[in-house]
Amino acid sequence: MTNINTDTLIGNSPELGAVLRAARLVAMTDAPVLIQGESGTGKELLAARVHRDSPRRGGPLITVNCAALPENLAESLLYGHRKGAFTGAVADHIGYIPQAAGGTLFLDEVGELPLAIQAKLLRFLESGECQPVGHGSATHVDVRIIAATNRDLAAEVAAGRFRQDLFYRLNVVPLCLPPLRTRGDDIALLLHHHAEQLARRYGLTAPRYSRAALRQLHAYDWPGNVRELRNLCERLVILCGGREITPENLPAEMRPMPQHATHNASFHLPPEGVRLDELEVTLIRQALTQTAGNRSRAARLLGLTRDTLLYRLKKYAID
Repeated sequence: MTNINTDTLIGNSPELGAVLRAARLVAMTDAPVLIQGESGTGKELLAARVHRDSPRRGGPLITVNCAALPENLAESLLYGHRKGAFTGAVADHIGYIPQAAGGTLFLDEVGELPLAIQAKLLRFLESGECQPVGHGSATHVDVRIIAATNRDLAAEVAAGRFRQDLFYRLNVVPLCLPPLRTRGDDIALLLHHHAEQLARRYGLTAPRYSRAALRQLHAYDWPGNVRELRNLCERLVILCGGREITPENLPAEMRPMPQHATHNASFHLPPEGVRLDELEVTLIRQALTQTAGNRSRAARLLGLTRDTLLYRLKKYAID
C-alpha cells in the first residue's frame, strides 16, 4: 500500500479538461472506474481527485500497487486473514479491502494481478462479499473500486492474461489520461508550477527558462510524461537555481541534434548500390540498441517522428 500524492493535476489543454470533466461526473456515483494512460500521466492523482469529489470523501482512500503483491500472499493482503490460517500467520490481519470500508480502494497496475486473484476480485465486485483467509464466512464490505493500468487490457484479454468478465466489470466508466506530448500548451505551465513548488521545498530560487529551452522542451516527446517533467524540474532547481535555463543545461536527449547529424555527408553510395529497405532496418535496429529500446529517442536519432518510426517497425516486423 502507498500514500496518495496530495498534489493536483495541472493543465489547461482540452484533452486533459475533457477527462477532468468526466471524472467530476463519475465521482458522484459509485460506478467502478478504469483509469488508463501511459506511465507518469497522473493516474494516481486522478484517482485521488475522484475520491475527493465523491460522497465517500470522508472515508479512507486505500491504494494498492498490484504489481508489488506477492502472488502467494495477494489474497491475504487484499482480504485479510485469521491467525493460524497458514504458516507465518501469527496474528489476525485486516486486508486492504476491509481497510477501505466506507471509502475507495484504488488498484494501481491492476493488469498485473494474477489470474487466480482476478477471479476473487470479480466475485467481490459482483457481491461485495469479503472472506478473509481462514475465516468461515464472508462479510459485506461497502467499497468503491477505482483501477488503473498502463496496459491495453483489451489486448491482455485477447492474449488470455486478463479475465474478460473482470475487464467488463472494471471498465464501466473508462477515463484515459492523455500523454504529455499531446498537451503542448501545458508544458510551460507544468514547468513553472513544479519549479516553484520544488524551489520552496529546497529553500532555493526557481530557475527561468529561455525561449530556446522552452522550444526544445515543447519539441521533446516526454516518454516519461509528467513524472519525467517533474524530475527534470527537480534536477534544474537543485543545479541551476536562480539561473536562466538554456538548451545546453538540458539533458542530452532533450537537446537539439547537431547540424552535422542531420546533414551527414560522410555516407557515399557504393558502386554496387544498396538495398534501401535493408539499410533502413539496420539503422532502425542500431537506433533502438543505442537508446535501449526507447522508441521516442530512437525516432529522434533517425530524424523521424515517433508515429513514423512505429509505422516502420510494423512494416518491417521489428520487435
